[in-house]
Amino acid sequence: MKSWDEVFMANYGTPQLTLVKGSGNKVIDSQGNQYLDFLGGIATNILGHAHPAITEAVTKQLTELTHVSNFYAHPQGLALAGELQTLVGDNTARTFFCNSGAEANEAALKISRLTGKKKIVAFVNSFHGRTMGALSMTGQNIKRDPFKPLIPNISFLPYGDEGALKKGISKRTAMVIIEPIQGEAGVIVPPSGFLKKVRERTSDVGALLAVDEVQTGMGRTGEWFAYQSEEITPDIITLAKGLGGGLPLGATIGIGKAGELLQAGSHGSTFGGSPTSVAAALAAIRVLKSEHLLEQVKKLGAVLIHEGSKIQGVKEVRGRGLLIGIELEKVDAKEVQKALEKKHILVNAANSKTIRIAPALVTNLSDVEYFLALLRDVLEGVQ
Repeated sequence: MKSWDEVFMANYGTPQLTLVKGSGNKVIDSQGNQYLDFLGGIATNILGHAHPAITEAVTKQLTELTHVSNFYAHPQGLALAGELQTLVGDNTARTFFCNSGAEANEAALKISRLTGKKKIVAFVNSFHGRTMGALSMTGQNIKRDPFKPLIPNISFLPYGDEGALKKGISKRTAMVIIEPIQGEAGVIVPPSGFLKKVRERTSDVGALLAVDEVQTGMGRTGEWFAYQSEEITPDIITLAKGLGGGLPLGATIGIGKAGELLQAGSHGSTFGGSPTSVAAALAAIRVLKSEHLLEQVKKLGAVLIHEGSKIQGVKEVRGRGLLIGIELEKVDAKEVQKALEKKHILVNAANSKTIRIAPALVTNLSDVEYFLALLRDVLEGVQ
């Protein structure tokens, strides 16, 4: 077999691990070593690896109907769109299925154009994807600069700064797009009530509010959608990652008039909402409900924040549920990531000072305590 560098482009660098098998939140590499997966495919494998409910649903679906184009309906897609409408809690919600978070945000951008206005407001350090439209709304210069010129008429406000909203969001604004928690920036949580203030301002000026729930949605924070903790109703919700239970699936949900703007021929996705991915999504939702996992997610998040904050060398633990950022006082996060990998725990250095974890929602208290103990050992060793 050829090496990675012989067959792949260099955009990911060269991975040091080759993973070949997984079960729950454990994975095994090509050398037979087992790891505790506390990254979860970056918040994607909400039931972990090879969950029997997803395996059964996908296997059954593959024997019946693998893929059809969107010229035709299929019962799985109708069921999932109806389920999302219920989770959102609004019968006006209408869904467009795609394959990824970037595509979901591209659809949101196109919907905003159909309002007749062009200005979009996003936030500094935001991340909405790497396709050209989604990248244009991403507030990280290191990702944007090599690909300029990008889509014009997009401005960025400081995240969490209520005072910037009135001047930055006007009647010329078509859409404001915001993450309830900035995951890629290092799990940055805005002040309580900030999302509600953004909703109030967009409503005042007649702008759409799009909430990017790609990383925070589907129970990740202990709510089905993170925005629900502030009791608001957005106009657009974008989803992916955990939605497909590990299979590629994204969604753009429009509520009220925002759900009526896309009309026949205005947008599409060949593989979006394929019966196979949708079957996995429906199975994942059933398990999350039947096993009351969202309640467990809240409890584990509280343990991670409370106990993690006590570890010497940790400056701050922030986040909600099982999307957690651990900011370090002095040590480089990449060093800690590598040291934890040597102890067979997989995490992500979101930046030079922050370890990000997003384990499967089937994670239990024993796993959390084990992770915290090894993090404590690692930080004592590298101080």
